[in-house]
Amino acid sequence: MSLTQARVQTRLVHAGSPELKQGAGPVNVPVVRTSTVRFADTATQAALGRQRAAGERVATYGRHGLDTHQALEEAVASLEGGYRSVLAPSGLSAIVLVLLATLAPGDHALVSDGVYSPVRKVDRALLQRYGIEVEYFSAARDELEPLIRPNTRLLYLESPGSLLYEVLDLPALAAVARRHGVLVAADNTWSGGLYYQPLALGAHISIQAATKYLAGHSDVMMGVVTVDGPDLARQIGATFDALGLAVGADDAYLTLRGLRTLDVRLARHHENALAVARYLAGQADVARVYYPALEQDPGHALWRRDFSGASGLVSFAFRDTDPAAAARFIDALRYFAIGASWGGYESLALEAAPERLAEHGNWRESGLERQSVARLHIGLESPLDLIEDLERAFGATRDALRRSA
Repeated sequence: MSLTQARVQTRLVHAGSPELKQGAGPVNVPVVRTSTVRFADTATQAALGRQRAAGERVATYGRHGLDTHQALEEAVASLEGGYRSVLAPSGLSAIVLVLLATLAPGDHALVSDGVYSPVRKVDRALLQRYGIEVEYFSAARDELEPLIRPNTRLLYLESPGSLLYEVLDLPALAAVARRHGVLVAADNTWSGGLYYQPLALGAHISIQAATKYLAGHSDVMMGVVTVDGPDLARQIGATFDALGLAVGADDAYLTLRGLRTLDVRLARHHENALAVARYLAGQADVARVYYPALEQDPGHALWRRDFSGASGLVSFAFRDTDPAAAARFIDALRYFAIGASWGGYESLALEAAPERLAEHGNWRESGLERQSVARLHIGLESPLDLIEDLERAFGATRDALRRSA
């Protein structure tokens, strides 16, 4: 059986493994660092340059990445079911790479309104300066087809969405976009590429912040773009070169090492997060829990249809309308560190900024606009300890309220 036919757990372990030389070799790909690539002669240099220009994955300069980078790209492409993956220095730079590779002055892009908030910053700071128009829409409220214009070039989605985890009907949205010749890109960071397959569901491009679950240990900044065919590979590759992007070999090595345990880590994240979500759903202090794997979540049916698991991200709205409720609660936690990002082994807590929540159409229509929201990343600790920590924090905030009454 070929590796492409193997189950995903097997591909995670074996994809990108180094070939044996003279009958032996290491388990892990060595860290290959270089700024200069040497060539046997000028004819070889010219031939490899032509191959790279044609879209082949060869390196003619250190910035393009050698063995370590190529092994990680091969492994992620296998995970995502794609033609090729391209690394980027961060998740946001991977998003920018896709936007600049697929859009030009005068183009129009449709973006689901639950996307990672910095996408809007890229729009305001960069795309608008270049005459690219971005229109945000709610997949739950708006019909997609009437929004598509003759100059619409890209449909950019994130499912589940950021902060509130709205699950989109990607196959239906992608089918509409494809009828009009519109490219479809999907941010797949939430699932780590393991529990969701955007390319199989109709997207042309899948994007991940490898900083999160792929690396998995909160010590790497990296993004990765996976495409479904050679034309997009050439397009993304040419933009990568033009932007002067580069990824360190040590970061590529750490991410490849993290990817080997993605399956077992995410299974624990899912198990722990579901236990915490069910606990939160039973608390009188909580107005609503946002977690697609929770049975009462509005996106649960779509999640069951299109996903094979869930990640460690859980958000919840407080019943208390005091805007400081989330901050007061988070400050009382012991095991949850306060910090942005997620996807590492540790649990984190973060107050969801009201201005970011207001960007979500379903938040404005939920009737919970006055509620404070906390986002939790549920790590690999014992879920019993995490729930006890949450229970203590609820008690502390109730005591604070009684003292101030």
